[in-house]
Amino acid sequence: MFRDQLGQASLSPRGHSARERKARVTVTLHVCITCRRGLPDAGDGPRPGAELHAALLGGGVPEGVRIVPAECLSACDNGCNIALSGPGRWSYVYGHMDPAKDVPDILAGAAAYAKTTDGIVPWRERPQIFRKQSLARIPPMET
Repeated sequence: MFRDQLGQASLSPRGHSARERKARVTVTLHVCITCRRGLPDAGDGPRPGAELHAALLGGGVPEGVRIVPAECLSACDNGCNIALSGPGRWSYVYGHMDPAKDVPDILAGAAAYAKTTDGIVPWRERPQIFRKQSLARIPPMET
């Protein structure tokens, strides 16, 4: 049992129970796990998209973000691909992600996106790959 700044009992050092943290997940980072990144089929080996997904999960998932695999994002000529979406927010599809070097920037961009209410991260606050490698921006669904 931990104490928050006001001395109230809490179930975690951050002041939120696991259930409360789960309820705070607000956005989804979709990762195309079938992406080959323009490379020949490696047969039984893992595809670059699956490698990107695993690297993102191992990179420290930001608060408010859940990372889910997607079978295909239909942007095969631009792999590896990811998409960010959330209720009431603009959604984005990004391409040309490199599993070996882009994981920290993807996670930073997802964290910034999760902090918005409308999905629009100010241009200068976006990681470079989110500025230059956007494939699509999709308006929020009407409720």
